[in-house]
Amino acid sequence: QVQLVQSGGGSVQAGGSLRLSCAASGFPYRTNCMAWFRQAPGKEREWVARIYTVTSTTLYADSVKGRFTVSQDNAGITVWLQMNSLKPEDSAVYYCAAPPRDNGCIFSSSGYAYWGQGAQVTVSS
Repeated sequence: QVQLVQSGGGSVQAGGSLRLSCAASGFPYRTNCMAWFRQAPGKEREWVARIYTVTSTTLYADSVKGRFTVSQDNAGITVWLQMNSLKPEDSAVYYCAAPPRDNGCIFSSSGYAYWGQGAQVTVSS
């Protein structure tokens, strides 16, 4: 059974840091990449960052660039999202996601086959 199990999240004051993790299991293939999304109440799910599992190349949304860092373990099984200098507008439920076999990590949430259970991040001013 394919699973993406998330941990981390919580509440922090503006300027603080949090770290999210996402552990993949049961995949019959090595996914090309992993992505992070977030969704605030009343808003659409927003792409945040992605990492390609073979090259470890990363890409970030402009809104988080320079503050967030996505990384992975050597096996590409666990992915982390380190979030620094958090702002109230970063408050959302954060999800990790994996695309179908041989697919890349597009910006649209429709391009993903597997999702973590989500982790709440709340940043107070």
